[in-house]
Order: sequence, then structure tokens, then C-alpha cells
Amino acid sequence: MILRKNFKIVLLFTLILFFGCLPDYRGYYGDEGEMLLEYLIPTQLLDLTENPDTQIRIIDVRSLSEYQAGHIPTAESFPSSEIESRLNELSTDDYLILHCHTGIRAQGVIIGILEPNSYTRFMNWGGTIHWPYDFVQ
Repeated sequence: MILRKNFKIVLLFTLILFFGCLPDYRGYYGDEGEMLLEYLIPTQLLDLTENPDTQIRIIDVRSLSEYQAGHIPTAESFPSSEIESRLNELSTDDYLILHCHTGIRAQGVIIGILEPNSYTRFMNWGGTIHWPYDFVQ
């Protein structure tokens, strides 16, 4: 009985330590993307969706089926598996706010595709798990 209780305590502590040490990609931005940090706050991003800025694009890198199931208003679908072949649709002059479900795929797109192709105006917003408002279809 004591061993089982100690095991549960050790397991709980290990899980807290593990999840507390996971990197948080939210807010990672390019050399010219710092101005996008204000949109990390969901209310600010909501305001942007309600009052779009033609220079700022919200890019959803989840799969098309995830996007179609529900997405942040005004977000454009650029699945991570397709984005490299669609770079001609993303100007390096635009400010890009990328997101996925948790932020990990968005970070992969940034590091693996955008940065090597000279994009500097971007930010990883993180994931739809941080969006407290209704999604659109």
C-alpha cells in the first residue's frame, strides 16, 4: 500500500516536471515579426479577425480536414504538408501569424520552411487549443 502511494506521488511529480519542461513555441517570431506579439493575447487576435489588417495574414497549418472542422475566423488554410509548394502564395512582405493545434507543426513550418526561404515577418501563435472563442467552418 505504501509503495503504491509512493509510486503515485513519484509519477505525479514526474508528469508535472515533464510537462512543465516542454518547450512553449508560442510567441516565436522572425527578425521583423516582433510587432505581432501583441496578437498572442486571444482578445487581440479576435480583434484582428473582426478588423482585418491587409498586411497581416493568419495561417492555419493544420490538415485541410482539421481546418474544415473549425478554424479561427479569417485564417487561411496552408497545411504543413503543402506549404512549401505554395510559398508563391505567401509574400515575404506580409506579416504571418501561424498556428496549428498545439504550435508544434507551426514551429516546424517556420524553422524548416519559412526561415530557410528568407521569411522574417512571422510569429508562431501556438495552437487552436489556446483559442477560447467560437470557430468558423
